Amino acid sequence: MTRTLRGRRVLVAGAGVSGRSAAEALLAAGAEVTVTDASEERLAALDTVRAGGGRLVPGLLEPPEGTELLVTSPGWRPTVPLLTAAENAGITILGEVELAWWLDRQRPEPADWLAVTGTNGKTTTVTMLEAILRAAELDVVACGNVGLPVVDAVRAGHRVLAVELSSFQLHWSQSLAAHAGVVLNLADDHLDWHGTLDAYGAAKSKVYAGNVVAVHNADDEWSTRLATGAGRPVSFTLGEPGPDQLGIVDGALVDRAFADAGGEVLAAVSDVHPGGPHNLANALAAAALARAYGVPAAAVARGLRGFEPGAHRSAVVAEAAGVTYVDDSKATNPHAADAALRAHDRVVWIAGGLLKGAHVEELIAHNADRLAAVVLIGRDRAVFAEALARHAPHVPVEQVTAGDDEGMSQAVHQAAALATPGTAVLLAPAAASMDMFTDYAHRGRAFTEAVRALPAAIAPTGG
Repeated sequence: MTRTLRGRRVLVAGAGVSGRSAAEALLAAGAEVTVTDASEERLAALDTVRAGGGRLVPGLLEPPEGTELLVTSPGWRPTVPLLTAAENAGITILGEVELAWWLDRQRPEPADWLAVTGTNGKTTTVTMLEAILRAAELDVVACGNVGLPVVDAVRAGHRVLAVELSSFQLHWSQSLAAHAGVVLNLADDHLDWHGTLDAYGAAKSKVYAGNVVAVHNADDEWSTRLATGAGRPVSFTLGEPGPDQLGIVDGALVDRAFADAGGEVLAAVSDVHPGGPHNLANALAAAALARAYGVPAAAVARGLRGFEPGAHRSAVVAEAAGVTYVDDSKATNPHAADAALRAHDRVVWIAGGLLKGAHVEELIAHNADRLAAVVLIGRDRAVFAEALARHAPHVPVEQVTAGDDEGMSQAVHQAAALATPGTAVLLAPAAASMDMFTDYAHRGRAFTEAVRALPAAIAPTGG
């Protein structure tokens, strides 16, 4: 299908951040744009779209007559009536990322894309990659699922894009061909959206389409499987690297894929923060993508040393009376929670929320010995309680029935009362947040505020 947009009738499904960006870009390209959303409030906020000539129509269930292209926001399931009607009518459906790729390919000098996906670690890896590329003095921006829509990054004219891609975004990808891509890992998540783990993996595997270099995690079976046959194979491991691998040797990150046979030291393990095996894996993935783009080793070290991790990712909120309070609200699935738990020897765990079809049996069985106590929140707390009764019957379990910030305040108070010196009170919910909070960031802020409001007898003094 032609990628010419001028004069084309385009429907944008969704009036959120990516929908707004897509509509503005389409109008700038000369398309006739209609935006629909179930929320009239969100539509009313699209002042720039209305001013640019776009039509705002709430609640469409079918594309308007003459629609030639539909651009969907990533959260819209393929089975919603509007998308089903468009597909039945033979209308091409794109995501905002695919639209960005179309627009970028029409530039005289398109950007080079380095793409990151996986169940966990995407944002940390893509922002580490951005830090490394900036240390190499490249014009780069992190975009995509990390916050900045890819369309906006393309329109800003950046030379290199470090792109975080969710499975939802990749599902709608048709022609995306990043210079290098990586699937960090794969575990049960978003099965309510994709239906099966195989379908979820198939969406993730699109990150490898057209790669010059395809990076995979040699320690993850799914990542290794999905990368088969894609681009030049390069992998990373937490062990000693072999040929065409990056790994760990004597306390250093070492490259044996893009260096001479003996390898090249990229950075010290101590340069990676926050620490822990999962963040070392993220750093190796970021380094592999950067090296695939020709970045020198010295820039990898500078970038990792200067990297500032995002909020709600293994963030120490405070320490008091020998207890550490850690916000890992970004651990929105069991795989991420497992990594957060394994970073501590003894934990009072705050968990629960929306499981989205994921299972917690294995997570709890593997971490039972490090659990000092558990405080459960959220809609699916009974699922956690049943699994804890089976796999960790010795562990005290408290349940909080209140919602939103009050529920988190109660959870933190109970966790603090259960904690003893040497333990960590860890918010790593292993579930999504929307049953109680706006998003994981809201949940993390509620945790932080509750910690700082603890009674004087146990209140942390840290910031």
